[in-house]
Order: sequence, then structure tokens, then C-alpha cells
Amino acid sequence: MALENLGGLAMHIILSKLRPADTASVACVSRRLRTWASEDDSLWFKYCLDDLQFDSPQDPEGNPLPSFKVAYQAWREAFIMYPWSLVIRAKRCWNRMKIWLAANFPEMVGTLRKGASEDEIKSLEKILKIKLPLPTRVLYRLCNGQELNLDELSGRVPQNLVGLIGGYSFYDHRVNVFLLPLELVVLETKDIIQHLGFSSRSQYVVVAASCPYSEKIFFLNCSNSQLYVGTRNLTTEGDMLPCVPDSLISSVHDSKGELQDGMLLWLEEHGRRLENGIIKIRREGIVRGINHFPELPPLCPSAITHGVKVRASAVFVPEFSNLQNESEKFLFAYSVRMSLLPEGCITNGTKFNSCQLHLRHWTIRVNGTVVDQVDGEAVIGKFPLLRPGNEEFVYESCTYLHSLPGSIEGYFTFVPGRLAEPKGSPFAVQVAPFPLELPDYIF
Repeated sequence: MALENLGGLAMHIILSKLRPADTASVACVSRRLRTWASEDDSLWFKYCLDDLQFDSPQDPEGNPLPSFKVAYQAWREAFIMYPWSLVIRAKRCWNRMKIWLAANFPEMVGTLRKGASEDEIKSLEKILKIKLPLPTRVLYRLCNGQELNLDELSGRVPQNLVGLIGGYSFYDHRVNVFLLPLELVVLETKDIIQHLGFSSRSQYVVVAASCPYSEKIFFLNCSNSQLYVGTRNLTTEGDMLPCVPDSLISSVHDSKGELQDGMLLWLEEHGRRLENGIIKIRREGIVRGINHFPELPPLCPSAITHGVKVRASAVFVPEFSNLQNESEKFLFAYSVRMSLLPEGCITNGTKFNSCQLHLRHWTIRVNGTVVDQVDGEAVIGKFPLLRPGNEEFVYESCTYLHSLPGSIEGYFTFVPGRLAEPKGSPFAVQVAPFPLELPDYIF
């Protein structure tokens, strides 16, 4: 054959353009082609890197293997019951989050468990009498949720809030959402479904929840493959909200076409928000965790007035939203961050190296119409003193809306120097309008 007469370099270039399945087919043509396709491990390194994103040969358990060809074969055999394109996609989803966590929150990496076995997944399905959508099965085969330590399980607040999904806090309410391992999926589902009075044939399973508090719970509906989050009326009316757009979910109980369920779409979007810096790690006192208050425009606009910078953003709080009560239908928590630029504040041509907040004024709109205006002293009872170089002063509060979309804007009144010893006349600091909207993805 003319192909066999080519040199090794030429064959390497040709084979490197093929997909692994095509390379395997070429190996069946002749002994010489089989030698090229099998013994050129740099080809299989490329396939492992492209498909599975690892650069040292290993099996699905992370154990080292003698070659990349052997590693690729081990992965294909371990996931032979799933569409390979789905395995690649789920693996990339996990890899993206693990890479981000290793760089930004390494404490959390150690909480991610090794993948579950096929037998463990089948055991869950038998106990709960459900069939997990294929994408969720693959996700758990690659990572069996998170390991919860004694602090999370006992209710003590640890130094690091290592819930993979993260959360928020305002007043005395703290959310820190973990992805549950299969054994807790079984326990929590049996407990919560019974508590909610769902039918024994219910197709809902609990896949994520806030720990140590349990007010925020995420359910995967194994029938329609949508992910849901409970509302304030979860325990009384069973009210839930979908977490991803219904239009994106495809049939996920067979292996035809592009498969994506609510769980895969949700985790992919979470990884995208982390990678793009939309949400970040935030420290509150001694506690660190993934914080859901957006950090970038347009969800987090900023304004600078007289050297005072104010940023603000909001998150939807489904667990306190009462969809059956017009006045408390949608609850939003909002976070306001204020700081003084290095050059200090300048008002009426005079520079000051400190200023202190005195008053606040909020204007709340729904569908462009003013529904409330709030005037008062301080913020959550505090009168922050701003100085150049200090960390942002951050505070959180909340508000209910009867309809959407909404927005908040306003201004703070500061005095140069200190309230007890003002150095000049009070001045207003703008808070740019920030949105209160029901997001496409709810976390």
C-alpha cells in the first residue's frame, strides 16, 4: 500500500489529524499500520490531553498506567456504557472547576471525592426507585460529590466555607451549598421526600443543600431532568423553582443526540461564572467561601463620587421567596461595597484623608416605577469611616419585590473627617442602579 510506504514522521502527522476511533480503525488495516498507531504514544498523549485533559497516564481512579494508549483504553472501557462525547464534556466541566479551585481556593479541592462506581450508582437507583439522567450519572462517576467534615455536619461554622456551589449571607442568614455524595443523596432524599409528603413514586432526589443549615435544598427531577430549588413554601406547598432554562434540557435517558440535563448545565454555568470572575472568593471576618454576589458590571455597577467608590449587586434568595404572597413574592439580598480612593475624598476643591457615612437614601423600582423610597441613618446600624488603603466596607441587606424586573439606586451622605469632628460640609455619594432580576440560572 502507498500509505505504508510513507515514513514515520509523515504517518505521525497523518494520524495526529485523526480522532482516536479512526486511529484504531487504521490499526486494523495492516500489521505495519498497527505498529504505527499503537506504538506512537505521543499520539495517545494528544488524545488523552484533548479528550480527558490529563498529561500523565492514569486510570479513572487516578492510578498511574504504563502508557497513554493504555490509559485511553482504560477510560473508554470504564465508560463504555455512556456516549463518549458526554464523558468528555463532563470531564471538562470538573477539570475547569478543579483548576480554578486549585488556584483560588485550594482548601476546597480536598473535599472533592473520587468518582463513584457504576455499582454504587445502581444501588442508589434501586433504593430510591429512580433512574438518574445520563449526564448526572457521568458527573457522579467522575466525582462523587463532597466530603463533609464534622463542622459542617454538626452546625459549627468552620473557618472556610467549602461548599462547592457557595452562597451568601445577610443579617443572620448564611447559605453555603455543598454537592452531596451518593450516600447522603440517599439519606437526605428519603428523609426530605417523606417530610414533604411526596409520593413514594416521586422522581425527585436531593443533590445539593446548604450546610449546616438546610433551608436551601436542590432537587433533581429524574423524570424531566430539570434541577429545582425549594422556595419558602417548600415544606407546606412543595413549591420549587427551575434552576436552568427548560429549553436547554434535552432527552437524557437514551444515548442519542446532545445530552444535557439540569445538573450538567448548572455545574457548567457555575464553572463559567468562577472562571470569568463574575463571582469570587470573599472573606467575611475569619470565614472564606465562594460568594454569589456578582463582582463585575453590568450586574455589579460602580460609581465614584468625590473619591468615594461604591459597588453594589444583588442575588435572588429563593428559600425566602413566597410565590403565593404578592407582597413577599421575590426576596433579593444585596451587597454594597464602599471604599476611599488612594487620593482621599475631594469636595469643594479641598482634599480630606477620611470621611464617614451618615445617611442613606434608596429608590426601589419595579418595571421602571418607583415602589419605595427609604431614608435613614447609617447602614445596618453602622457608620463606616473610610480611609485610603483600607479594605472595602461591605454590608448586606435585603428587600422584597412583588414583581420583576426591579432595581435599586440611591446615594449616601458622607461628611469629611469624622461625624464627631467634621472637617467640611456633607456631600452625596452616588450608588449606581443595580438590577434585581430572576436569573436564568439559580444557585
